[in-house]
Amino acid sequence: MEAVNPYYPIPTKIKKIIPETPTIMTFVLDGMPIQFEAGQFAELTVPGAGEAPFTPSSSPYADTMEFTIMQVGRVTEALFDLKEGDFVGVRGPFGKAYPLQDFKGKEVFIVGGGVGFAPIRSLFLALVHNIKDYKKIYLRYGARTPQDIVYKHLLPQWEKIKGVDIVLTVDVGDESWHGTVGVVTVILDDIPVNVKTSPTVVCGPPLMMKFTTQRLVEAGFAAPNVYLSMEQNMSCGIGKCNHCRVGKYYVCKDGPVLTWENIKDIEEPFA
Repeated sequence: MEAVNPYYPIPTKIKKIIPETPTIMTFVLDGMPIQFEAGQFAELTVPGAGEAPFTPSSSPYADTMEFTIMQVGRVTEALFDLKEGDFVGVRGPFGKAYPLQDFKGKEVFIVGGGVGFAPIRSLFLALVHNIKDYKKIYLRYGARTPQDIVYKHLLPQWEKIKGVDIVLTVDVGDESWHGTVGVVTVILDDIPVNVKTSPTVVCGPPLMMKFTTQRLVEAGFAAPNVYLSMEQNMSCGIGKCNHCRVGKYYVCKDGPVLTWENIKDIEEPFA
């Protein structure tokens, strides 16, 4: 079901709320109020508080729609006050999706950080849905601490999927952590794909995206094959408010998926 008026949100019930970390929760909606492709985003409305743009974290092929959200502002604070059974509004989808057709037959190298795991999860699940179309899927993810790792309850089953390779790191470990310690770029020293032909996807906080992109380009990934989820500063979703301009691009209309080829000549594209 799609709204004829792009400004009109579709009322949708919250089916389930899943705590992911101390500051991040996944909101499972009842059904699929809109159809979307991995990489596209939607506007989520909290009645009486306003709306904000979020990329779905669920598979485009699922029966329910999910958003994994960090509490960072007025709208998200209101959202975190809601309970299962309450209603939110959804409008969209907006923006351009990942060109999965171009990924077929290749190794796909994905790098995420923090709550950037949310849109990456949607992409990952879309790839896994047709996993035989790809040579292999590599997922590299960094969080601040072990407690800040999103989807901890899902990672064990993802690691068992044939054709998937997952490596995690945390900035600061504790007695429960036996993996790599360091920012996400420390697990990019060994990149086991053909960097000349493979697509790579980056999503996370701006500083993480800046240094990760730099590392991937230095490793030999071609600029048109470096896909970036440039979601920061989006607001209206349809290119009217001018908040999300990056150079000549409106992230909400020309993105949020842009390539390094698109933005590499823009001064401070991750600001």
